Amino acid sequence: MSVNALYDYKFEPRDKVENFHGMQLLYLYWPHHLMYCSPFAFLVQPDMTFGAFIEEVLKPAVASHPDAGNVRFMDASWQLNGEPFIPDASATLMNSGIDHKSMLTMTTPELNGIAGSAS
Repeated sequence: MSVNALYDYKFEPRDKVENFHGMQLLYLYWPHHLMYCSPFAFLVQPDMTFGAFIEEVLKPAVASHPDAGNVRFMDASWQLNGEPFIPDASATLMNSGIDHKSMLTMTTPELNGIAGSAS
């Protein structure tokens, strides 16, 4: 079903990086782990290292998943905005090319959700 707008919608987006007081949004998707029904949305500092992001933000966020203890985060297959990405734990998010509203995808081929169910 197609949808036609009745008006020309012009507005100032409220999710511009300037509105986040030096922080930025970062999305992360973990395929085959649908216990999390959508990508995570994190508020992060651009000068945080990738290693700090994993330790301080990502690990606590996924800790409740049964697979979490077996994830080798730096050995996972990564994508940044749909392109292959090899993270450097000591590089900042900004220096890694991760900017406001970037999408990371972390694939862990050896882990496929709860009892292999992709959940």
